[in-house]
Amino acid sequence: MIDTIVLALSPDMYQVTEPDRFVPSARWILSRVKTIGHGIRSKQNPTKKELLQGVYKPRLTLSQRISPLGHTEAMLKIELSLPKLVFGNNFEELRYKDFEALNQKLVSTLKIMGVIVSPTILASTPVSAIHYSKNIPLIDGSIPYHYINKIKEANVQQSLDTNQTDYRNEGHSFKWHCNSYEIVFYDKIKDLEKAKVSSKRSLEKDGILQLKLIDLFKKRKRFEVLRMEVRLNKRQKLKHLFKKLNIKADLTFKKLFKPAIAKKVLLLYLDELEGKRPALLDYKAANDKALLAALIVNNPELSPQRLLTLYGLRKALDVTTARELRIMLNNKRIPSKLLADANQLNLPGLHRPFKVIRKHLMKFKAIGKNLLI
Repeated sequence: MIDTIVLALSPDMYQVTEPDRFVPSARWILSRVKTIGHGIRSKQNPTKKELLQGVYKPRLTLSQRISPLGHTEAMLKIELSLPKLVFGNNFEELRYKDFEALNQKLVSTLKIMGVIVSPTILASTPVSAIHYSKNIPLIDGSIPYHYINKIKEANVQQSLDTNQTDYRNEGHSFKWHCNSYEIVFYDKIKDLEKAKVSSKRSLEKDGILQLKLIDLFKKRKRFEVLRMEVRLNKRQKLKHLFKKLNIKADLTFKKLFKPAIAKKVLLLYLDELEGKRPALLDYKAANDKALLAALIVNNPELSPQRLLTLYGLRKALDVTTARELRIMLNNKRIPSKLLADANQLNLPGLHRPFKVIRKHLMKFKAIGKNLLI
């Protein structure tokens, strides 16, 4: 569903009733002289004390922006994790029917923070960034580290910063990043443990809010959580992606709060990652000779040259990643036709490592509190 969302409100959509709650004070917004607030950014964020007490609030920023009509306006940016607002954690997931209660909860919380917004206006507020996510419970004895290592083998474009060596969780996370979006897979419980040591070592903001769950997870048996997030950080990226997916929805809070949209977005990027990772890597042979024999016997339509090339590719990828191999080849891309052949090979007993992730994305069943206790 949706985790983090960023909403952008123009001056006619909200009212600041307690400007001194912001730092620096937002009294400048009450002035009719528009130049007074020029360059000022007044913020109001949840404090560490509040988070440790289980109190979650959105992050608010007031700043002057140029409107589409060329006017200078005091815009209000609201950034928050929706499940943390409702549940106090984002292990549990929201459902479509939760929207009205969620919307009212946000209105009430904003009022406490000294900002008045009506539920109707909030529901129709434009979205400037959104993070779609899914928690994948692993109850078969497998661990997130296994899947993250498989994802790491994907042949992502070198123009993207895949951040392969930035393992703040000792290799328990993977980030595929570019300017307008990110795809992140990480070990959710491991990240929570890192938040206990230092919030700076955690992948997500406000992780200390969930520290009370650590003792609960210590008692777990054969239960891990792999998390997938697609972070769409620019409104233009949202428009482009929705056009590609044929999603016809206004980019507003209520219209984007739909499991069907989240499911489409997450499956699209899982397809991309899986398509960039040669399935040939998943075939387990007793030895090199058995591998070569399996390639020849099960793929008679391929020429000897192609078969030997694929065999060589597999041996190279046994000792390096596709990204590293491309760098070793003087940044020359591995031919897309070769990768396509490596993904379409007919081999007996070929295990697909993303099968579990895909199953949960296809079902898209929200995780409730009952799974965590």
